[in-house]
Amino acid sequence: MTPPVRRRPLLGALLGSALALPTGAAHALPPRALEFPRDHGAHPDLRTEWWYLTGELRSDARRFGFQVTFFRSRVDATQGMASAFAARQLVFAHAALTDLAGRRLWHDQRIARVGFSIADAAQDDTRLRLRDWSLQRTAHGHYDAQVPASEFSLGLRLTPTQPVLPQGTQGLSRKGPDALQASYYYSQPQLQAQGRVRLQGQSFEVRGRAWLDHEWSEALLHPQAVGWDWIGMNLDDGSALTAFRLRRADGGALWDGGSWRAAGQAEPQAFQAGQTRFTPLRHWTSAASTARYPVAWTVETPAGRFTVQALLDNQELDSRASTGAVYWEGLSELLDAQGRRVGSGYLEMTGYAAPLRL
Repeated sequence: MTPPVRRRPLLGALLGSALALPTGAAHALPPRALEFPRDHGAHPDLRTEWWYLTGELRSDARRFGFQVTFFRSRVDATQGMASAFAARQLVFAHAALTDLAGRRLWHDQRIARVGFSIADAAQDDTRLRLRDWSLQRTAHGHYDAQVPASEFSLGLRLTPTQPVLPQGTQGLSRKGPDALQASYYYSQPQLQAQGRVRLQGQSFEVRGRAWLDHEWSEALLHPQAVGWDWIGMNLDDGSALTAFRLRRADGGALWDGGSWRAAGQAEPQAFQAGQTRFTPLRHWTSAASTARYPVAWTVETPAGRFTVQALLDNQELDSRASTGAVYWEGLSELLDAQGRRVGSGYLEMTGYAAPLRL
């Protein structure tokens, strides 16, 4: 649930410290081989990390989009404190459910410091907990997500059907013109999802496909970057498409990238800077934030030219009570150059309501 009002000044101060620019000199991340299961877990030596789970679920004719994200942030100002109450690491979590039949997005968020059996991010494998919300990888390699949110709940099991997909150069993904802007980053596309959704007193047995991103970094955004546009798309034939661009204040691309892994292939094709182009086709303006979002795009990549279009325009999320941002993130479908649907996934757009700080 959203933190109680009386706690927000404290949490806001901690969040401001966690997301402020580093007090020391940032450093470029060295290339390294990803090691599993260790790299499924948390990396508290780096400042920012997230596990980002999205997907499409169906129950008979009912369709849902869902998002569950756990964030971990190191608070530089408290690292030298000896007190057990020092907030050295913060954990945030967002959850959202898009109900296409009801034409509505449901959203919840949480924040807490690590410790005291309230929040934790294990280092040896994916085991994330924030009060009664959890995401963990089992001994059999499944992911279990349990999210009893305030107005809906998700209970899902997600089963990998493909190998891990390292993004960038063997898992080191550049995010800007300087080597400082980079992250360790891998995806797990084409997850088989099944479980239960509860909404407005109804319970739905659901099945579908999902996508997991895990990314961690010391310094991610270039000073000229105000936000990003990103897609992660599961294609119906088993292929996987990632594309992103970092935007300047004038709307132009500061950096871009992505990847393509064709069905049945083990190795992805990494896109180089300058090979991916996002062109808006249609906009929607939020009545809540007045931000104007492109909700349909042409995305040109080395793997082909695609159209991405939102399945519900109003999928804006207000996370100012946790990570401090207002952004758009929602279920979308992917069309090929001939206008045929070839897949679905999530579109994320940040920095439209206000420049993003990360």
